Amino acid sequence: MRKIFLPFSRPSISDEDIAAVNGILRSGWITTGSANAEFEKEFCNYTGSLNAVALTSGTAGMHLLLHALGIGRGDEVITPSMTWVSTINLITLVGAVPVFADIDKDTLMINADSVKKCLSKKTKMIIPVHFAGAPVDIDPIKKMVGKKNIFFIEDAAHALGTEYKNKKIGKNGTSIFSFHPIKNITTGEGGMFCSDDNDLINKIRRLKFHGLGVDAYDRTTQGRSPQAEVLEPGYKYNMPDISAALGLSQLKRIDEFNQKRRKLSELYLELLKDVDEIIPLALPKKAMKHSWHLFIVRLNIDKAGMTRDKFMEELKKRNIGTGLHFRAVHLQKYYRETLQIKAHALPNTDWNSDRICSLPFFPDMTDKDVKDVVKTIKEVLQK
Repeated sequence: MRKIFLPFSRPSISDEDIAAVNGILRSGWITTGSANAEFEKEFCNYTGSLNAVALTSGTAGMHLLLHALGIGRGDEVITPSMTWVSTINLITLVGAVPVFADIDKDTLMINADSVKKCLSKKTKMIIPVHFAGAPVDIDPIKKMVGKKNIFFIEDAAHALGTEYKNKKIGKNGTSIFSFHPIKNITTGEGGMFCSDDNDLINKIRRLKFHGLGVDAYDRTTQGRSPQAEVLEPGYKYNMPDISAALGLSQLKRIDEFNQKRRKLSELYLELLKDVDEIIPLALPKKAMKHSWHLFIVRLNIDKAGMTRDKFMEELKKRNIGTGLHFRAVHLQKYYRETLQIKAHALPNTDWNSDRICSLPFFPDMTDKDVKDVVKTIKEVLQK
């Protein structure tokens, strides 16, 4: 058994990252400023996006988007239940109705067929979730929706560096990224809103800082314009330069991080191929590039003779941390009681929600760490 606990995730913070944040702290300007503007610019350079707005979280981006597009009471928003609950919370809080499309059993992502079953005259938005670093096959969904007045927004919280048909997620359309500490890069907490819709970007930039007619940081005056007026009621979601400096430093290493994640995933897959109780996710097709945000497996609970929760508990006893991404939203207490989804309405989502488990996975892990995890998994299953 390992003597030192191996966490499910740990951010990779370098001396350069610390120095970048230290420089901001010593600069005298620690809120939204020049580092923020530079971070947005470099993020566009990396993803190919025309515009980017840095925010305090990916959740903030989704909140601003729903507000900007006027999504509200009576509207329906199609999204998977196999996602983090923040999106569903926000849909609910604006008075709209979340409509869950079932996922593919082995990619854990929605597709055109599952979305088609959910479409109605009330559908105003579709939010596909790129999952664990793999991309949703989005073109068939867009083609099916056609010219209907339905907004298509990509949840790219897991997808920094992910490519779909040789283009990075974020290059086209509208997408929202997350920089939570477990993500492929981190700003502590934070997110980025990307879009090729200039009018939408301008509205998001305005709403993020109280609805003022200029940004929290005016790029022309290198400061804040005290005479700026409120053009509409807004929020307080602007990213401070402390976070932006960390994001800038981390972004320089994103390809290095993702390459390390890829190598770790390859080792996991090789070592787990003879463990019948463990079922990895399906890999993307050739025209798609995985960024390996998470290494997710499903436990064959019949062969293992134990529940997923018991499996995670036994690994923890042996100093191996795990994560759960995700317990399906429609099975959470509030939504179970309020939405009352019919039994077996989402069979693939239900099946995975009971079996899914995220193994330790972060760039600073070693081959020995991966071997320890697999060795411990085998010991738990043999017991």
